[in-house]
Amino acid sequence: MSSSGKNVDPAFQGAGQRVGTEIWRIEDFQPVPLAKSDHGKFYSGDSYIVLQTTSGKGGAYLYDIHFWIGKDTSQDEAGTAAIKTVELDAVLGGRAVQHREVQGHESDKFLSYFKPCIIPLEGGFASGFKKPEEEKFVTRLYICRGKRVVRVKQVPFSRSSLNHDDVFILDTENKIYQFNGANSNIQERAKALEVIQYLKDKYHEGKCDVAIIEDGKLATESDSGEFWILLGGFAPIGKKAVGEDDVLEMTPPKLYSINDGQLNFEENTLSKAMLESNKCYLLDNGAELFVWVGRVTQVEERKAASKAAEEFIINQNRSKATRTTQIIQGYETHSFKSHFESWPVGAGTGASGGEDGRGKVAALLKQQGVDVKGTSKGSPLNEEIPPLLERNGKLEVWRINGSAKTSLPKEEIGKFYSGDSYIVLYTYHSGDKKEEYLLNCWMGRDSIQDDQMMATRLANAMWNSLKGRPVQGRIYQGKEPPQFIALFQPMVVLKGGMSSGYKKLIADENLNDETYTSDGIALIQISGSLIHDNKVVQVDPVATSLSSADCFVLQSGNSLFTWHGNSSTFEQQQWAAKVAEFLKPGVVLKHAKEGTESSAFWFALGGKQSYTSKNTTQDIVRDPHLYTFSFKNGKLEVTEVFNFTQDDLLTEDMMILDTHAEVFVWVGQSVDSKERQKALDVGQKYIEIAVSLEGLSLDVPLYRVTEGNEPCFFTAYFSWDGTKASVQGNSFEKKLLVLFGTAFRSLESKDRSRNSSGGPTQRASAMAALTSAFNTSSESKPAAPKPSHRSQKSQRAAAVAALSSVLTAEQKGQSETSVPHFSRLSLGQEVGDSLELSDEKEAVVDRFSSEGTVADSDATQEKMEDENEGETTFSHERLKAKSRHPVRGIDYRRRESYLSDADFQIVFRMTKEAFYSQPKWKQDMQKRKVDLF
Repeated sequence: MSSSGKNVDPAFQGAGQRVGTEIWRIEDFQPVPLAKSDHGKFYSGDSYIVLQTTSGKGGAYLYDIHFWIGKDTSQDEAGTAAIKTVELDAVLGGRAVQHREVQGHESDKFLSYFKPCIIPLEGGFASGFKKPEEEKFVTRLYICRGKRVVRVKQVPFSRSSLNHDDVFILDTENKIYQFNGANSNIQERAKALEVIQYLKDKYHEGKCDVAIIEDGKLATESDSGEFWILLGGFAPIGKKAVGEDDVLEMTPPKLYSINDGQLNFEENTLSKAMLESNKCYLLDNGAELFVWVGRVTQVEERKAASKAAEEFIINQNRSKATRTTQIIQGYETHSFKSHFESWPVGAGTGASGGEDGRGKVAALLKQQGVDVKGTSKGSPLNEEIPPLLERNGKLEVWRINGSAKTSLPKEEIGKFYSGDSYIVLYTYHSGDKKEEYLLNCWMGRDSIQDDQMMATRLANAMWNSLKGRPVQGRIYQGKEPPQFIALFQPMVVLKGGMSSGYKKLIADENLNDETYTSDGIALIQISGSLIHDNKVVQVDPVATSLSSADCFVLQSGNSLFTWHGNSSTFEQQQWAAKVAEFLKPGVVLKHAKEGTESSAFWFALGGKQSYTSKNTTQDIVRDPHLYTFSFKNGKLEVTEVFNFTQDDLLTEDMMILDTHAEVFVWVGQSVDSKERQKALDVGQKYIEIAVSLEGLSLDVPLYRVTEGNEPCFFTAYFSWDGTKASVQGNSFEKKLLVLFGTAFRSLESKDRSRNSSGGPTQRASAMAALTSAFNTSSESKPAAPKPSHRSQKSQRAAAVAALSSVLTAEQKGQSETSVPHFSRLSLGQEVGDSLELSDEKEAVVDRFSSEGTVADSDATQEKMEDENEGETTFSHERLKAKSRHPVRGIDYRRRESYLSDADFQIVFRMTKEAFYSQPKWKQDMQKRKVDLF
């Protein structure tokens, strides 16, 4: 459907002709184009239309239109925006997806265009607003919510606006404060840092100070004190109010047909067949409304359907957070199709199918040094080399045989039988990185289920033995990805199988065993001409198997022919010779070009017959999609992360990256070990859903990728920054270090862990008991009787156990929630900052027994330092955690640092530099082995 030129609003002339974002503001009930420099500025008194254009399959454009309604805009202006949105869609051919966006409740997709956030400004066109630069700086308090896209909302500048569950930003003229509620999400804390960076750059010329305030932090610290003074002084804060900001619950979907603006409920089970091309429908799932418009409906019918949805929200008294999405038949989104029990594959051809074109992939691959050419409209997939693993690594292959795996000799590596399953381990080095691994299971098309399951089980065991570092893949015959094919030069897939399970199946079912032998008749097809796509497969030895576009190797007893199709390339012909040498080394080849075959050649194929002369069609590269997921009532539910970046890979999460050619399940370092084991199962569940909704192949390659071990063929889909990937810690710690560096002084967040272990009161009580237990008789009142030695020892042991329990619980909680230790708290500093308590309760007893009272710890510390004066290194024996003659006054968390360079080399069998370049978990593991942990 299109609109005639006379009906096109002049403001929309030329719209949607380039990839990117275009914005119009409604002024005097007319759309006015917004300058690029004003993109991202939204005034609460106005309404806007936002057009996002992306490149689709074959170069065609795909469109998303959003109309944004400010909280103070008039009903007439909002209605104008909705009507003009339908008109813009008509200008674009009637295939755009339309979204209704309400201020404060914007969709993730809309917010992804304006990262890191939008902060609506007061005023609007009708009120003659002032530009921000003309206004005097005003201190503002914001609440920040969201893990990947941030919803920033200004709240009253008052202490009563704070709560324990959210993250707040206080923006003052000279300093920006981030207040982390004690129960706030780590990932939201991290995203709030991006907002701070945005505010700092946009409104402070990048020169203001930044401070992090932890809920429960002692008010005596300078930054914390300043923060509370600005809010009128320190006082307890209230609980989070339950309101419209809470996520709306989804309800079972209901479908209504729309006739003349009236809604009629459809009671049947939802299926694609119910949707008629000449009608409009409303789908309500509680949290969102979908308006589906048939392909042959008119503009006025679509406007009526849009108006009916607005009236439905009002009449049902729905929350402002309820979003409306209008979609055209054939361009249904994934979230819409997921509500239907049956949706035939191929029924939709729109944006949801992942067919958003080659533009993004081409740009991303180019950033990785891959020159992608031929991206014009309608161009097929080019043959440029995609990101491949480093060559010259170590390649090991095992064939599954029963409950064991059999290693293949070097000369057999590259031969795969369709009746077998294999495990392939490739060990390599990428630049200056540590040893890296690619661990794949390859499943032959005819392999038995038991062999496939055993391959998976044994590969999982190998993955665990290598500490989860390998990229683990599951690959089915015929769907081999480029990086797998490139490992073998050549890779040949032969008929039959060698495993006992396959042989038994053939015998039990009385089938002919077609397993390849070196002295029978076999026809091998060579398609593709580059290192990553030279697929070599055994086909039926008949003339109809030939193709003019390919080369073939024909084996007949001791004779070996190569056959070159007229449309084959020189590189394919070279591969044919290489394959022949691989299968039968040293045999003299007989060459045949199409049309010059000998009678012996045709005799081996059972006689001359006609065959195809057409080139095979190549798939178009699809745009990659990144998803978060969750399980609800045992069902996998996915949520797309739009316009994703590397920063969306949060260390506490598992994510799904679907490139349509491959599916990756990315596992963050902080994911629970049990959940890590389920990654491939999650990926398989996703594939099963995407097969029906998105047309994904059930045999698509599936990978498990762990954080810190991402291969080049994964990072190619991101603008990858290796320095970000190397930062350790939780999401907040990582972002803090990336944005502000290690010199940034952050406040420790021990308070949250204290709450879970009894809080400051329990800790203070334990310390008081410990002080009392270690008091000498001279410190006791004269009238008090002197306790016995056994009584003193028992009292001390009980006190130490109590304090140890509190500090251990604190440390456990701190490891999960705290920010980096750039500054200290005075409370418990003498104890908590000097001990590694999780495994060393004896050290706690030893420390307090030697130091006397906690009150005297400073003097005792000075005495210890005097004893070690002049010494900077100590022997391994004295530094051990269980040493009989321990060194006093050192940092017990870094015992290994007090070894001399020579002793360090002997104890750890590596230099200090090499040791500290390892991840902390590995350092700790090695320290445990030598009793220095």
